[in-house]
Amino acid sequence: TTFGQLIHDLTGPIIPTVLPGIKEVHAVDAAGVHPLLLAIGSERYMPFHHNPRPQELLTQACAVLGQGQMSLAKYLLIANRFDDEELHLHDIGAFFEHLLRRVDWRRDLHFHTCTTIDTLDYSGDGFNMGSKVVMAAVGPPVRELATQVPGELRLPEGFHSPRLALPGVLTVQTNRPGSEWNAACEAVWHAGEQLAASIPLIVVVDDSEFAARTLNNFLWVTFTRSNPARDIFGVGEFVRDKHWGCTGPLLIDARIKPHHAPPLVEDPQVTKKVDALAARGGPLAKWL
Repeated sequence: TTFGQLIHDLTGPIIPTVLPGIKEVHAVDAAGVHPLLLAIGSERYMPFHHNPRPQELLTQACAVLGQGQMSLAKYLLIANRFDDEELHLHDIGAFFEHLLRRVDWRRDLHFHTCTTIDTLDYSGDGFNMGSKVVMAAVGPPVRELATQVPGELRLPEGFHSPRLALPGVLTVQTNRPGSEWNAACEAVWHAGEQLAASIPLIVVVDDSEFAARTLNNFLWVTFTRSNPARDIFGVGEFVRDKHWGCTGPLLIDARIKPHHAPPLVEDPQVTKKVDALAARGGPLAKWL
């Protein structure tokens, strides 16, 4: 929105002074603002290391989540400025491609469970209750992202209409009830093994055509309808020393859940009446 852009323009220059090492942050309007926060940080701890991994980025992520309104972020995606000096957060699609080409799901997911989220985010267990996840990526690319749905993809029964929302991001549609989710998820995981090389992220949705139609649709569906600790799964998932990771694609269940707020759908008749009030000569015209 225009107001959201104004806030970013006003606060952007002071971010590096408040959060040392952070170049930019962007609370994404299209994802409901607080559900998704993008950040570009600076990985400087061991620049001579031949196999870099997020280190200082994680320190900076903690600082971001401890700072004012940014503490309400549910998904925090952070990348290293030195991996691409031309990377900027105004191009959200390019940022996702940058991160997905580098992220290692075995180590780069860091969950915060039983914590606070935005009051208006209904994906959690109650008001202000839910989880967060930090996705941090650093280093050279480790994969090339698919730009079309693989022809050899075979989805399990009940899953259909695969679409690419972004390079490397597959949306899949299902109406299977939650009681069947565990078995269904296992089937999707096995299908995901075919995709590990080029599709690191699979999002399960109610309407894949809608979710993949535009970037804004993808952002809204994925990040407003999922609770990280409950709705993130993965191919080859494991827990090691209390750390959760997966060896294959990450899977997010971004379907509407029974406890979510109902969709806000415009009433055409109300819209028509408001438009008439704002028309030339109408009572609102002089204010527009």
